[in-house]
Amino acid sequence: MLSKKNFDRSKPFIFLLILFPSILWIYQFINGNLGVNPIERIMDEFGLMALRLIIITLMISSIAHIKIFKSIVTIRRMIGLFAFYYVSLHFSTYIFLDHFLDLQFIIKDIIKRPFITFGFISFLFLIPLAITSTNKMVKKLGFNLWKKIHYLIYPAAILSTMHFYVLVRANKSEPAIYMGIVILLLLYRVFKKITPHRLVR
Repeated sequence: MLSKKNFDRSKPFIFLLILFPSILWIYQFINGNLGVNPIERIMDEFGLMALRLIIITLMISSIAHIKIFKSIVTIRRMIGLFAFYYVSLHFSTYIFLDHFLDLQFIIKDIIKRPFITFGFISFLFLIPLAITSTNKMVKKLGFNLWKKIHYLIYPAAILSTMHFYVLVRANKSEPAIYMGIVILLLLYRVFKKITPHRLVR
């Protein structure tokens, strides 16, 4: 069995591994190395990384049901917070760099374009997850309420994949794969909910 200690030791490496792409993209953006449309490029990179981390977070919850991997939940919170970090960078790029904080236009854009609507609602769902991610908040809210709040990760993940799917105009295979993975993970969660809780050996 992979121990909690092993995952704890890996945390600094995983932290740097996930953080590094954002530093690289920001560096490339500042130095004009992101192509002809750097704002769109860096916004897309942040968004895609956020989606991948959301899916990884969901996968960790499922993998943890396998007995030898149950300690993997040790890194779930960190990866979930990094997902929010990248979503925030994605959304901030859209607001500040793409539309220069033109709130009137941004509100109209959110209402008018479905993929923006999906992404914005997903972002709103992720905010309470980030706020309540600490042990202190678990104690304050009580585990049952905290757990119900964190079920928001599922609609957030579905909306994120819908955001990506509608955004892509040509080859939709990648967003379709992500959407399929999220649906399978959701179905697995429902299956575990209606069957006796038992770790897979």
